[in-house]
Amino acid sequence: MRKIIVTLVVATALIAASGLAFGGETAIEAIPVDVLVVRPLGLVATVVGTAVFVVGLLFSIPSGSVDYTAQKLIVEPFKFTFTRPVGEFNEDLFPSSR
Repeated sequence: MRKIIVTLVVATALIAASGLAFGGETAIEAIPVDVLVVRPLGLVATVVGTAVFVVGLLFSIPSGSVDYTAQKLIVEPFKFTFTRPVGEFNEDLFPSSR
């Protein structure tokens, strides 16, 4: 059973990577992977990021980095999960905020 799960994870990663290779066009294979794997992981990242942000407020308030911390832990995962077109993995969607 474990070998089957590992095989499915590797196959999913390869399909997702093939979708990333087509910069401008969305590969049809990327859509199911996005909906079934990437979006749920993005939701988990948003929830976990929010929890880490709340705990991290103890450190980010004194350092004055609350906005930056919120951007990286909450806003970017939220946008990646809920505002990105399905199957689109283009890096230009979220330019670096350095």
